[in-house]
Amino acid sequence: RSPSRGLGDVYKRQGWVLALALLAAVLLWALAAGQFSIAPQQLWQSLLARATGTASPLSASAETVLWNIRLPRIAAGLAVGATLAAAGAAYQGMFRNPLVSPDILGVSAGAGLGAVLGIFLGWSMAAVQALAFGGGLAAVAVVVAISASVRRHDPVLVLVLAGIALGALLGAGIALVKTLADPNTQLPSITFWLMGGLSAVTLPELGATAPVMLCALLPLMLLRWRINLLGLPDEEALALGVPVARLRLLLVACATLGTAAAVSLAGIVGWVGLVVPHVARLLVGPNFVRLLPASALLGAGFVVAADTLARSATRIELPLGILTALVGAPFFLYLLSRTGRND
Repeated sequence: RSPSRGLGDVYKRQGWVLALALLAAVLLWALAAGQFSIAPQQLWQSLLARATGTASPLSASAETVLWNIRLPRIAAGLAVGATLAAAGAAYQGMFRNPLVSPDILGVSAGAGLGAVLGIFLGWSMAAVQALAFGGGLAAVAVVVAISASVRRHDPVLVLVLAGIALGALLGAGIALVKTLADPNTQLPSITFWLMGGLSAVTLPELGATAPVMLCALLPLMLLRWRINLLGLPDEEALALGVPVARLRLLLVACATLGTAAAVSLAGIVGWVGLVVPHVARLLVGPNFVRLLPASALLGAGFVVAADTLARSATRIELPLGILTALVGAPFFLYLLSRTGRND
């Protein structure tokens, strides 16, 4: 075993330790920060009291905020961030393109149009989320059908181009509905949903969407070692016994299912699936056996941190999607410039 390989293994283990430490620090901050600020010692005593059934040192209002409002938001942020980041890493691997994100096939635009239609029609929030989920899946189904019908070109290229074209079409549909919506009642709701957020998440909604995200993440984690083989040319991967077309379709289905569920719960939260896999790649390397779990950890921490900042930075709550863009876009430009200097 070469010394350089040993040093690389030590560096990757340190990357894992750093990712876990960052997630733990973010969770502690998210539980303590807010209008009801809770000291770490009081937080620990409250958690211990909850587990043992003894009296809590916190007031009744602080207990309500912690257990009924703050914890569901944190759990939703963990699920949404992990799903979007893992889906982004899987998309980048299967398409062999580091600039691919979960919404490249139109899933975010489809979910957005579904939610906007539900709000425009005055339906309940559960119906809006169901329409968003169905719209995201329907959009990707159309893209996959178009890709399968075009056989003269590279199927991956056709899939990406069809997703971009359909996303633009669905974006025009969203703009049309916003134009027709009532500017006093419907338009504000549509605008805030499209900017993303976890303020309205409840435990029943999380309980309905979290199993879907888990079912989407589980195959990605189990098949993550095969994503490495999709980085090879299709002919070489086929020679190694990998059913390329079937595997790529399964990964697209799982990543799309998870992304649609995440968008239906939190709205459109951009940049997570694009930026976080790059950060994970810097910490643990490009091997998807380590990269996919690291992306899920970092994505969960990133969304929880952004949501905590959104609800505690100012007197009014900021949209989650704006904060992820403000952090994600400059950091992505930094990564591009850093890669250019290294090359």
